[in-house]
Amino acid sequence: MTASGRVVAGARTFAADVVSGFLAVIHSSFALLGLAVAFAAIALTARPDLRHAGEARLMGWLQSRHVVQAQAAPAPDAALTASLTEPVVAAAATSAAEPPIAINPRELPREQAAVAYWLSKKYRVAPEPVAALVNEAYDLGKRTKLDPTLILAIVAIESSFNPFAQSAVGAQGLMQVMTRIHTDKYEDVGGHLAAFNPVTNLRVGVKVLQECIARAGSLEGGLRYYVGAANLPSDGGYAAKVLAEHFRLRQVAGTRAAASAQARPVLSTQGPAAAETAVPSAALPAGTDKVALLAGA
Repeated sequence: MTASGRVVAGARTFAADVVSGFLAVIHSSFALLGLAVAFAAIALTARPDLRHAGEARLMGWLQSRHVVQAQAAPAPDAALTASLTEPVVAAAATSAAEPPIAINPRELPREQAAVAYWLSKKYRVAPEPVAALVNEAYDLGKRTKLDPTLILAIVAIESSFNPFAQSAVGAQGLMQVMTRIHTDKYEDVGGHLAAFNPVTNLRVGVKVLQECIARAGSLEGGLRYYVGAANLPSDGGYAAKVLAEHFRLRQVAGTRAAASAQARPVLSTQGPAAAETAVPSAALPAGTDKVALLAGA
């Protein structure tokens, strides 16, 4: 073998010895590591106090690292935070203020439940949304000092509880309010399309009814203003229909006065000059049908 061949063979032998030694060291290290892990596991199992102490130290170290990272993080921009949270807060407030669209009638007080079931059966509408409207009418009645059964009677006569009803002259929604005339009342509740929101239309209609009664000075006169017949010789029997339905609802609710139980009152729908004449049955002239109108009346 030449000198160069012996050098190459020696180099190969040296490299093989180094690799073998390295592998042996690694193998021994893993064996020692395995023994150490096994010993530690046995020790921690036999000594729970050591395990708990180790866990406490590890948790303390992790918490200290978390605090350091939190202090190092830049503070969020206050304006950006406010701009992001304001819509959420506003949406939550709106959601909290908005009444439910439907309620189980069994969850209502007995009087309201009786009215809701009666209206549901008579006008062939689902009891749950009717229950929500009955509940809202009673709430409005407390705030406005109006009989809630009167409010519901107007809804019944005006739209038969159809929230999407519209008359030939443009009266819309449950209470057939003239949306184009009372646009100011819808400005804060979403604009004129809110007329088809049942609760919104109910609230606006009650406002219009209050104005009509205040202007006329009486309930019956207010109903004549509400239907747009204040300056006409007849309201076509509108007030009589509303008051008759009001009377029936009070019976259903069990809230009528003792005097009302004896005899049904005679309801006059005539103007002041014709208070002694009989109630006419003719329809209103064209253009005066259920307009919930004050302007120009």
